[in-house]
Amino acid sequence: IRRQVQALGQKGYWEQLEGSPEFVLLFLPGEAFFSAALQADPSLIEYGADNRVLIATPTTLIALLRTTAFAWRQEDISKHAEEVSRLGRELYSRIADLSDHMLSMGKGLTNSVQAYNKLVGSLESRVLVSARRFQELKADDPKKSLKEIHVIDEQARGLSATELLEPN
Repeated sequence: IRRQVQALGQKGYWEQLEGSPEFVLLFLPGEAFFSAALQADPSLIEYGADNRVLIATPTTLIALLRTTAFAWRQEDISKHAEEVSRLGRELYSRIADLSDHMLSMGKGLTNSVQAYNKLVGSLESRVLVSARRFQELKADDPKKSLKEIHVIDEQARGLSATELLEPN
C-alpha cells in the first residue's frame, strides 16, 4: 500500500484538471484491509497525506462522495443566487429608467394641459369675441356653429411610491 501511495502521489493527477482538489484517492475495497494495513504501518495515513493521497474504504468513500455532492449543490445554489442578484440589479436599473421616463412624460402632460388651457383662454377672450361679431352681422356660415370648448380640469395621477418621488 505504501508503494501504491507513493506511485499515485508522483502522478500529480490534480495538475491535469484546473480547479481539481490537490489529492488523489486510493480505494481499498474493505475496512478490514485498511485496518490490517494500519496495524502493519501506523504512519500510513500521514504518509498518504504527505504524498497527497487519501486512502478510502467503502465507508469513507461514500461519505466523501456525499460531501462532494453537497458541495456541488452549494456551488450551484451560489451560482443561482449570483444570477438572481444580477437580475435584481438589472431589473432595478430598468425600473429606475422607467421612472425617469414616467416623470418626463408627467411633466410633458402637465405642460400640454397648461398650454391647452391657455389656448382655450385665448380662444374665448380674443378669437370668439370676433367670431360672435360675425354672427351678429350675419356674416357667419349658417351650416356651421361654434362648439363649446372646455378647460381641462383633470390632472395626471401623481406617483405616491416614495421610491419614485424626486428628492426635494
